[in-house]
Amino acid sequence: MKKASRLTYKKAGVDIEKGDRFIDIIRPLAKRTFRSEVLTSVGSFSALFKLNLKKYRNPVLVSGTDGVGTKLKIAFMANRHDTVGIDLVAMCVNDILTCGAEPLFFLDYFATGKLSTGTAARVISGIADGCEEAGCALIGGETAEMPGFYRKGEYDLSGFVVGIVEKDRIIDGSKIREGDAIIGLSSNGLHSNGFSLVRKIFFDIHKMNSKKYMSEFGSSLEEELLRPTRIYTQAFNALKGKIVIKGMAHITGGGIPGNVKRIIPKGLKASINYPSWPSQPIFELIQKSGNVPHNDMKKTFNMGIGYIVIVDQRDEQKALLTLQKNGFDPYAIGAVKRIHRRQRGT
Repeated sequence: MKKASRLTYKKAGVDIEKGDRFIDIIRPLAKRTFRSEVLTSVGSFSALFKLNLKKYRNPVLVSGTDGVGTKLKIAFMANRHDTVGIDLVAMCVNDILTCGAEPLFFLDYFATGKLSTGTAARVISGIADGCEEAGCALIGGETAEMPGFYRKGEYDLSGFVVGIVEKDRIIDGSKIREGDAIIGLSSNGLHSNGFSLVRKIFFDIHKMNSKKYMSEFGSSLEEELLRPTRIYTQAFNALKGKIVIKGMAHITGGGIPGNVKRIIPKGLKASINYPSWPSQPIFELIQKSGNVPHNDMKKTFNMGIGYIVIVDQRDEQKALLTLQKNGFDPYAIGAVKRIHRRQRGT
């Protein structure tokens, strides 16, 4: 066997020194999200977070994990990386929020073939922005450089969040009853779901230019597609303590039908009035351009509603006004109804 020339890890594609410099870049980004409970700085082997047990009587920790999915392909195409970090936080935080949890801290995983500190810093900056909005601390993560595993200029993201809720204040949908009101909070467009279908329609079939200005949106196509997922922590905080929340649902893959049913008790159903909120142009364009059946649209996309809150009918107007005063766009979109099964022989 021919003797190889002197080979180093850096020549093999992994630059440890660049990784160390990158930690110095992101350290201040993470530090601005820190809560008083954080005990360690970014760069340690592990992250420490001290629970304030005086604040809770019977605390339950809540965890969640998610990614951004193929929406990242749009970020690569546009070479815009400042919003997908917000998406990452939102997809995780909105999930644990549904049980009434307060987000405490967040960790990210960023993997790429060759580390571009500029691109990675923009991604992490977005994650820090999302954590600040959600009220949780970005206390750690992992940056992995894996030559040959990813295409040039591409990366993958995943995130992990931990929250806390009092055991007797867990919101699990068990108190939902017939007649309860269903309130929908406006989404910010597609959020982070359905992008495999979106890319198929716009870029594979119609060969659209992502930088083309679209009068429907008042922006380029890529700007519309990269609108970050909304974070609903502040909406929940606005209602908490003022109104009894019986159930909440984060509208992700599966749309309203697939996600609301996860919190509705047996024998009941969510009756949704789809014309009760304004239609967003992006969904109209997708359906028209792809000739997508309406039922497929409802099962794939959020259709303009990113989060759902279920309250007693008597609290509906108070909830709507409270959310409006706090900068959200809520709509009365339906009610909980009983499932009436036909008797045999009828």
